Amino acid sequence: MKTFLKSTCMAAAMIATAGLAMADTLKISHIRPQGATIDNELRAFAEDLSAATNGSLELNLFPASALGDYTSVQERISVGAIDMAVQPAATAVDRRMQISAFPYVAANWAEAKKIYGPGGAIYDAMKELYAKQDITMLAAYPVYFGGVALNTEAVDPGNPTSAKGIKVRVPGIKSFQLTADALGYISSPIPFSEAFTAVQTGVVDGVVGSGAEGYYASFRDVTTTYVPVNTHFEVWYMIINSGTLAELSDADRAALEQGAVAFEAKRWETAEADQGAFEQKLADNGATIVSLSGAELAATAEHVRAQVWPQVLEDVGADWGQAILDKIAE
Repeated sequence: MKTFLKSTCMAAAMIATAGLAMADTLKISHIRPQGATIDNELRAFAEDLSAATNGSLELNLFPASALGDYTSVQERISVGAIDMAVQPAATAVDRRMQISAFPYVAANWAEAKKIYGPGGAIYDAMKELYAKQDITMLAAYPVYFGGVALNTEAVDPGNPTSAKGIKVRVPGIKSFQLTADALGYISSPIPFSEAFTAVQTGVVDGVVGSGAEGYYASFRDVTTTYVPVNTHFEVWYMIINSGTLAELSDADRAALEQGAVAFEAKRWETAEADQGAFEQKLADNGATIVSLSGAELAATAEHVRAQVWPQVLEDVGADWGQAILDKIAE
C-alpha cells in the first residue's frame, strides 16, 4: 500500500512538473521605473494574459532598462536574446525608423490616432520596418506630445525664429537635433544616462526629446519651466522576436495578439488625459507651465516642418519618407 501511494504521489508530481515545464515565460523590457504608468499597465497586461492562457504564458517584467538601453534591447530582440519590449523605436539599425519621431506630423490627438494608430501610415510603416529585423510589432503605445523642459526661464517660447541662447540636451537622433535648432535652441547630443547630471551641473540648461511624463519621471528636480510646444508625437511599440512568437502554441499566440490589441485600444482612451495629469504634476512640483496659443503652435509647426523635414527626409530616403507623408496628407 505504501509503495502504491508513493508511486501515485511521484506520478502526480511528474505530471505537475511537466505542466510547469510547458508554461512559457517571456522576458519583457521597458524604460521607465517600477511603479510608472507603463509599468503598472504592463503588470495588468501580464496578469490578464496569464488568466487568458490558464498560466501557460507568463510575462517577466524588467523595468528601468534593466536589460540594457532601448537601442541594445531592440538589437537583442532582433536576434532572440530578449523576447519582448515596450519602448521607443531605435534608429541605429535602420534610420528610416526616424519616421516615428518626425516633428509636427500630427496637430492633435485625433490626428495622432489616425496616423500612429492601427491602419495609420506611420503604424504600417513601422510594422514593416520591424519585420525586416525579425521583430513583430504587436501594438503601438501612444505616450504624449513632446515639449521643452528647462532649468531656467523660457525665452520667447512662442517664436521659433528667435535665437534663445539656451543649450539643451537632445537624443543622438537627427530629427531631434534639427528640431531643437529650428526652435531656436542650441542642441547638444548627450546620452540619456548623462542627461540629468548635464542639466544639474549647468552643462546644458534644458532637455528636448521627451514630454511631461518623461520629464516628470527623470528630470522633475531640474525642471523649473516646461513649454508644451508639441515637438513630436511620442509613440512606443510593443515588440516581440518573430521566432519567439511563432514558437508559441496557437492558443497562446492568439491570446498574446488579442491582448496586445486590447492593451493598445485602452491606452488610446487614456493617453491624452495622462499627458495633462503629468503636466499638472510638473506644476505641483514647482515648474512653470508656459501655455502657447493655437496660432503660436501652428506657426511653430509650419516653421519646423519647413526647416527640418527636407533634411530628415534625405536621411531616411526622400522617396520612401515622402510617400508616407503623402499618405498622411490624403
